[in-house]
Amino acid sequence: MKATVETMESESLIDRSAWSVFSDLVKVRLTSLVLLTTLAGFYLATTEGMQFVLLLHTMVGTALLACGSSVLNQYLERHHDSLMPRTESRPLPAGLMHPERALWFGILLSITGCFYTWFLVNLLTCILGTLTLALYIFVYTPLKRLTSFNTVVGAIPGALPPLMGWTAVRGSLDAGGWSLFLILFLWQLPHFLAIAWMYKEEYGAAGYVMLPNVDPSGKKTARHALLYTIFLLPCSLLPVHFNVAGSIYAVGASVLGAGFIWQAIKFSSALDRTRARHLFFYSIIYLPLLLLLMTFDKVF
Repeated sequence: MKATVETMESESLIDRSAWSVFSDLVKVRLTSLVLLTTLAGFYLATTEGMQFVLLLHTMVGTALLACGSSVLNQYLERHHDSLMPRTESRPLPAGLMHPERALWFGILLSITGCFYTWFLVNLLTCILGTLTLALYIFVYTPLKRLTSFNTVVGAIPGALPPLMGWTAVRGSLDAGGWSLFLILFLWQLPHFLAIAWMYKEEYGAAGYVMLPNVDPSGKKTARHALLYTIFLLPCSLLPVHFNVAGSIYAVGASVLGAGFIWQAIKFSSALDRTRARHLFFYSIIYLPLLLLLMTFDKVF
């Protein structure tokens, strides 16, 4: 019987291709979102012709840093990931890669990304990328087991990639770039609160301190999600104020923002998994549509 179980486990590991293991380790979907927001920041900051070589270097450097962050995050959380059904199949808790190998791989990616952006993009973008990495690994990751405030802290590194795209072109931090940062910062909060509500039992069992775990009634979670979507609506119009996007974007952003608020209201009125899932899926639709509108109606 034991031999049969071991054979089945061995076959299940073989079924996972090298690409599957690698893509899970570097969180390809999350990295793709990071690159999308970086690309948006780069394009919106461009006032003359697109600098395609610089864009390529910016995307490569950002990808290296994002992948390195994901690998190191999974290394640090491998024991906790093994306690959650939604993460137990990741490469490290599933035993598909030795932890020490993942650690050195993550370090290599991170260091390479830092130097790559420094030498081939610019120093400011390198500093922002390094700050993103440091906040994500050394601040946000340990805070997840200490305080529910971790979501707010984690939204900071999550909002820096579009600013990196902006500074890659401009070489400076100005109002247009900060408006992109603020939009990404506020967007993440209802997005992750919805996830935390859907998987609150799993997070609690794994030792993570998320807001729904310290808010049994869910009222505080719902209130926070609603407030963040309300704050997001006027902030999403800042690119218009700073002459980054025009009136078409303003109308579209207002409609999208109103829809986001409506989903948060529905979640607040019925604190269940279905409404949380609706809020989560709307957040996924909201961001790419907002960025698409912004790039379509770019002022300069």
